[in-house]
Amino acid sequence: MTLLGAFKGNPRNDLGYLNSSGRPDPEAVFHRANLPRAGLDDIATAATGVMCSVALYLQDGDLISNLTFISAGTAGATLTNQIAALYNPAGALLAQSVDKTSEAWAADTAKTFALASPVRITKSGVYYAALAVAASTVPTLIGSTGAKPFLTGEGNLAQTSGSGIGATAPATIATPAFKRAVPLVIAT
Repeated sequence: MTLLGAFKGNPRNDLGYLNSSGRPDPEAVFHRANLPRAGLDDIATAATGVMCSVALYLQDGDLISNLTFISAGTAGATLTNQIAALYNPAGALLAQSVDKTSEAWAADTAKTFALASPVRITKSGVYYAALAVAASTVPTLIGSTGAKPFLTGEGNLAQTSGSGIGATAPATIATPAFKRAVPLVIAT
C-alpha cells in the first residue's frame, strides 16, 4: 500500500478534467469552489425563506469576502429577502451579507453577496456557505446532485434548515436536513 492507497495512477492525470473546466488559476485569481464547473445542471435548492447551506473546503489563511451563487433556468420573482452567510465547521455563523431585498435575479445570472465583514480562516476544513431567499418564486441554481452520507463522519454536501428566514441569518445551522441538490458556490 502506498501513500495513495491502492491507486496506481498519477493523481494529476486522474484529476486533469478539473483543470480544463474553465476555472482561473487559483494562484492568479483567488477563489474556492465546492464543485467543478463541468457537469452542472439546473437544480431547485430550497423553498422560500428556507436556508440551503453547502459544504465548502477552506484553507488556513484564506480571506473570504464574497459568496457567489449562479441562477439557472428559473429567475426569482417577487423577491423580498436574499442573504448569504458563512458558517464554521460546527455550524456557527461567522458572517452574513446585507439583505439584497427585492433586487432582481434573472435566469442564468451570477449574484455575488459581499459579507458584512471579511472572514479570515484560521483552520483548514469544511465550512458552510449558505443562501436564503424569500420570494414568490425562488430562483433555481446551477449545481449538481449528491448522495446522502452513509459513512461515519461524513457530512451533508448540501442541507436545508430554518423557515421564515428574512434579512438575518440564523446564529447556527439548526437541525439540518439532507438535500440532494448541491448548488455551486464560489468564495472570493
